[in-house]
Amino acid sequence: MSNADIREPAVAGKFYPDSATKLKSAVEHFLKDALPVKVKKPVALIVPHAAYIFSGQISAVGFKQVSHEKYDVIVILGTNHTNSSFQKISLYPGRGFRTPLGTALIDKSVVSALIKEDPEVCALDKSLHESEHSVEVMVPFIQVVFPEAKIVPAVVGSPDMQMCTRFGRALAKVLKNRRALIVASSDLSHYPSAENADFVDRETLAAVAKLDPVILQATLKSQAGRSIPNLHTSVCGEAPILATMAAAGALGATHGVVVSYANSGDMSVGDRSRVVGYGAVVFSAEDKDQGKPFVVSSHPAATVSAELTPSDKKALLTFARKTISRILTTDTVPLARGFDERLQQPRGVFVTLRKKGDLRGCIGRMIADEPLAKLVGVMSLQAAFNDKRFTQLTADELKDIEIEISVLTPMKQVAGADDIVVGRDGVLLSKDGYSAVFLPQVAAEQGWNREQMLDHLCLKAGLTAGSWKKGAKFSTFQAIVFSESQFK
Repeated sequence: MSNADIREPAVAGKFYPDSATKLKSAVEHFLKDALPVKVKKPVALIVPHAAYIFSGQISAVGFKQVSHEKYDVIVILGTNHTNSSFQKISLYPGRGFRTPLGTALIDKSVVSALIKEDPEVCALDKSLHESEHSVEVMVPFIQVVFPEAKIVPAVVGSPDMQMCTRFGRALAKVLKNRRALIVASSDLSHYPSAENADFVDRETLAAVAKLDPVILQATLKSQAGRSIPNLHTSVCGEAPILATMAAAGALGATHGVVVSYANSGDMSVGDRSRVVGYGAVVFSAEDKDQGKPFVVSSHPAATVSAELTPSDKKALLTFARKTISRILTTDTVPLARGFDERLQQPRGVFVTLRKKGDLRGCIGRMIADEPLAKLVGVMSLQAAFNDKRFTQLTADELKDIEIEISVLTPMKQVAGADDIVVGRDGVLLSKDGYSAVFLPQVAAEQGWNREQMLDHLCLKAGLTAGSWKKGAKFSTFQAIVFSESQFK
């Protein structure tokens, strides 16, 4: 097999790890964390194609739904990100796609059959695949889940309804009586806020699940006309989805089941003000009443009891360690999913790392603006890698690290220093544009009285000791503090 016949990876080290060990571990961890199988008689999938650190878990749920099946060939329908003038179906003419896990061989017989079935629509073309990531990021999942299957990489040039339908029907004809799966590669909304993405993506996924291209296009047109802030597109892979709908319907699929959803703001490395949405849908040939869809919903309102049970605390500590470990070993992070509603409420939180008793990192967020479980993941990464007082944590150190979490109560401004109770209250001091905060346990650990604590708080803020006595403002809060040693 000559190298000229093999498509080399274009986004390894960018969209997914370029280390075989890290890449395989990342995919296996995602599959282990995936929601259980809920769909029978799968015909096709829609899964996202962003960087694994953002969308890998959602893709894994999609692949988990079909992991019990046996396939000889998997057709990957990619999104055209590179050449808007190309209006056909670009089939890769080489022998395989290489990733750090090896080379996935291409089923040349299916490629030839597609060209023969519709030579006007299907074209052998390498250029569209050279830097296209939407097909490539599917391949490692296929290599892990279906190591014996061959692939057919195809980029669908444009969302022209007639062309997509024509190709979909040709694909179904070629795949009939073969053990085959179709995988459409597409992300959802691009760049709205997380709240707007939840709403837009819920509509889009519902339309996709109806397996009706007319309904999907009408939904996308309606969304485009609403002037939703920063919504550049509702779905980037409209073309591969339309082609997959046509093929799946011709192969006996009756409906789609939404099996997973998240947006990049749900990740421990995401920004909720500007997100991309990711959904996984399975087109199924089972009775419509049998599929139980994943519920796409916004984060719950803060109406649940604020008390934390021992199991809640243990779950948060486990997630903190898992988040740090995964970024060190796979360059990805776990999704904060499956927690009790108490842990999905917005709460301020600090994460403290200690190495053999000595402080190794501590960062938190006072403002309760994100779900607690997710924020634990965010602050775990910050404490491990972005506390400027320390070098970044290494994988070799993690075994010697103890993790402590401080879940905060809402902050309240107090009249003066006399209202501060050492050992009970955390304190935020503000003066002349300077500020600093101590957690409730800091003064007790250092053996400080109130005056000493406030002097040190001034120094931390960049003020002189004693300057808290005039013109300073104080806010206090309490914390539920727990650490890994309590559960050993």
